[in-house]
Amino acid sequence: MKTTLYIKNMVCDRCKSAVMRELNTLGYHIDSLELGQVVLDHDMPVEISKLEKILQELGFELLIEETDVLVEEIKIAIINKIENQDYSNLPAFLTATFNKSYSVLSKLFSLKEGITIEKYRINLKMEKVKELIQFGELNFSEIAYSLDYNNSGHLAKQFKHETGMSMTEFKNLRKWERKSIDDIV
Repeated sequence: MKTTLYIKNMVCDRCKSAVMRELNTLGYHIDSLELGQVVLDHDMPVEISKLEKILQELGFELLIEETDVLVEEIKIAIINKIENQDYSNLPAFLTATFNKSYSVLSKLFSLKEGITIEKYRINLKMEKVKELIQFGELNFSEIAYSLDYNNSGHLAKQFKHETGMSMTEFKNLRKWERKSIDDIV
């Protein structure tokens, strides 16, 4: 019998590795592992309280409520979309992906996370900008183009609004404080 677990903040490959390591240590056999979701393939009963404690120590949270699972799936879909450099119509994408109206998804997301889906997407993009500045491989115009901004001025204005500093100031800091993806809300 397979058991599906939904895990909040499991949003990168390192997260997946950490969860896999802990589940294997507990003796669980993993059938599949994706961002935010683990399918266990065995007859061994899942000790929810023990699993919750271990996941919490790693900075994760076991999701039980259907609405919490949906919000986490929305976050993962947006993360994947940005990582794949797909900046097409987000509301249409989410509506098609989750077979629910964007209005319903947006209201639920805002209620659970305290910010809008669009603000979450902008926060993710700003962290991506910081990452690209830190790598130093692209100039500001190339960064703007790679993140689907109409021009570097628009990106510069949004970056300043969101971070309180210009991209040049951030670049010159050399003390690059970035949020990990699971800390972005």
